[in-house]
Amino acid sequence: MRTIKQIHTATYSPIADLITYSPLPSRTLQQIDPFLFLNHHGPQVYPANNRGLPFGPHPHRGMETVTFIIDGDIMHKDSGGYESVITAGGVQWMTAGRGLIHAEVSSTEFKKNGGNLEILQLWLNLPSRLKMTEPFYKGLQKDEIPTIIHDNGNIVSHLVSGTWEGHKGAFDSLIDVSLCTMEYKAGSQYSVSIPASHTIFFYVIRGQFIVNGQKAAMHTLVEFNHDAEQLTIQAQEDSILLLGHAEPIGEPVIAQGPFVMNTQQEIMEAYNDYRMGKFGSWSH
Repeated sequence: MRTIKQIHTATYSPIADLITYSPLPSRTLQQIDPFLFLNHHGPQVYPANNRGLPFGPHPHRGMETVTFIIDGDIMHKDSGGYESVITAGGVQWMTAGRGLIHAEVSSTEFKKNGGNLEILQLWLNLPSRLKMTEPFYKGLQKDEIPTIIHDNGNIVSHLVSGTWEGHKGAFDSLIDVSLCTMEYKAGSQYSVSIPASHTIFFYVIRGQFIVNGQKAAMHTLVEFNHDAEQLTIQAQEDSILLLGHAEPIGEPVIAQGPFVMNTQQEIMEAYNDYRMGKFGSWSH
């Protein structure tokens, strides 16, 4: 079985009135190539007539964002003309590539009525050859994402990207990242084989697991060594897991604000291109 290098606990770092835990980057872990960043917002209950999510128009370049809506909704809009409202169980995949401006806010309905909210956003790096690729966005609702049932119905895997046990995920990844969210009932168990060369992304959204003999509680990110293929995961209680894996890119990462490039010069160019309007125009 794969050995565990370290278990990292997310930092509590609220954004205005939005509950936020940040497991990556943290004081103990900068990145696990090609996974760069994860914010876990909620769970919390918004009252009626709320302001919703605070993520108004902002630019990105050089990376991808994958947003998991566990509860509530997100209204996405960007300078490429893409627009959607994705609700609980859905996923948004955005390739920033050479650059775009986007906003991630709550729907008019959610702001009016309020409700439960829990959302995760993961950033994926792109290699230098793909950093200036054409921007892309796709949002899918829960029923558009394939599932696999394990352990006599006690585990449900929602296949976001990559191939899992011969089943293809809903999104195509430019760098062949495999991602899924898994819902476990207490006492259920699952084993999976992942190539030893791949980086594993293992984040406990809810509940508690024993993974390869070690306990992993809610808000922890488990960092593995690259020494074997086997993972054995057992849920101690009803739990939700974000599981992913990918081949490391192995390039320098310079991340500044919303841009992720290979050199400081490229970061300066990104800011300059944004100021010059090369990321598209924003219309409200």
